Amino acid sequence: MNTALQPSLEPMSDFFAARADGYDEHMLNDVEGCREGYKIMASHVPKNTKILLDLGCGTGLELDEIFKVLPDIPVTGIDLTQAMLDRLSEKHRDKNLILICGSYFDVELESGKYDCAVSFQTMHHFTHEMKTKLYRKVYNSLSENGVYIECDYMVEKQEEEDFYFTENARLRKVQNIQENEFYHFDTPCTIENQIKILKNAGFAKAKNVFRQGNTTILVAVKV
Repeated sequence: MNTALQPSLEPMSDFFAARADGYDEHMLNDVEGCREGYKIMASHVPKNTKILLDLGCGTGLELDEIFKVLPDIPVTGIDLTQAMLDRLSEKHRDKNLILICGSYFDVELESGKYDCAVSFQTMHHFTHEMKTKLYRKVYNSLSENGVYIECDYMVEKQEEEDFYFTENARLRKVQNIQENEFYHFDTPCTIENQIKILKNAGFAKAKNVFRQGNTTILVAVKV
């Protein structure tokens, strides 16, 4: 096979580090639904939330909106890319932030610590199995009646989901990338499958509350 024309997958942290400077503008102006999605996500964070977990927090665009509603809320943010965390820290020097550079698959989360967890456009890179394991960890980290809010790239048809996962597998094989290595490639799931994964992880309720373009927000509740 001639691999010269094959797209080259980049390690996840390298991909986002190289794009850190223009990330905010890209998300706000180029990705349909995100500008409104940040606001919608903030509106669904329970007002009685005492501590928040942000998975894949990046430069903190969702926190920009959440802090408008809950300006004093302590936040634990996890992200693979230090350059992104540096920008978040610089923007919100006055906030109570614990920022962790690492994989949210590996970082230990204290049981029952968080009242709300959020993620914005970060989960569409992983398999159903990886998400189920992660969501179970998130579920356990939430307090009673805790809420998980996910805004992500989702598709409507199973055929679309199958195409992206098949193409990702093909490209990883071409580059000899191991299963446990994080490389950037979009593998969006259907809304229906995302809700099933959340319920399989333990969440009693999960519903779609917003969709614009492919940007979709799900709210899941621990009861």
